[in-house]
Amino acid sequence: MPLVLAATPIGDPRDASPRLREELAGADVIAAEDTRRLRGLAARIGVDLPPRVVSYHEHNEATKTAELLELVREGQRVVLVTDAGMPSVSDPGYRFVRACIDADQVVTCVPGPSAVLMALAVSGLPVDRFCFEGFLPRKAGERRSVLQEVASERRTMVFFEAPHRIAASLEIMAEVLGADREAAVCRELTKTYEEVRRGGLAELAEWAAEGVKGEITIVVGGAEERSVSLEDAVAEVLARKDRGARLKDVCAAVATSTGHGKKALYDAVVAHRMSLSD
Repeated sequence: MPLVLAATPIGDPRDASPRLREELAGADVIAAEDTRRLRGLAARIGVDLPPRVVSYHEHNEATKTAELLELVREGQRVVLVTDAGMPSVSDPGYRFVRACIDADQVVTCVPGPSAVLMALAVSGLPVDRFCFEGFLPRKAGERRSVLQEVASERRTMVFFEAPHRIAASLEIMAEVLGADREAAVCRELTKTYEEVRRGGLAELAEWAAEGVKGEITIVVGGAEERSVSLEDAVAEVLARKDRGARLKDVCAAVATSTGHGKKALYDAVVAHRMSLSD
């Protein structure tokens, strides 16, 4: 029997599919990120869960995976669910999937709601090519470094973010990716207070400064292909520096997005500033 990855609603329980109901009711074992939330969902969608429901989350997956793999090997149908969406996508599950594949066990899934795809669809940004970046690091310096790495990414990018960090993340995005870079902040998707805010990153950062609640997905447009002279790149660095960004960070971001060497750009900026002081 296979490991079944079952996607659960990201907000509205009415999005639970008939197949999800069947898999939950017919499982030998259900491994759930939060057993209480699963039981609440089951009650709302009218499903009687099997006797064996076990917890499987980021803090115990290292020890639980071997135990659950053994159940799959024994022929039991193990269904894995997380709090919302598809298991293993910014949620527990990858370790279990990898273990099953390495052990030549079948892995399948029940498709369902996805915050990533829904946010892309409603963002109004290009969806022909995109990449999912998950959650940005908690520390500001690490967050900035990750954004610098993707500053020249041509594909539309999707991020998850916590409400208490959304304003700071959008502010750094505006500094690193550009104040006018098109983006959309999607919150509480499929829920009562669903909201989608679209605009430039600086504009969205200003809006978020007032406080944002709920589950949040950010969609950011990819970098435009452009040929930028060193002189124009220097002007862009100086403009961002005037808005309060650190020179070293801005040089790194602009170098990545324009194709100029970071050191060459930094030296050109320094030379320009020295010429103004002469």
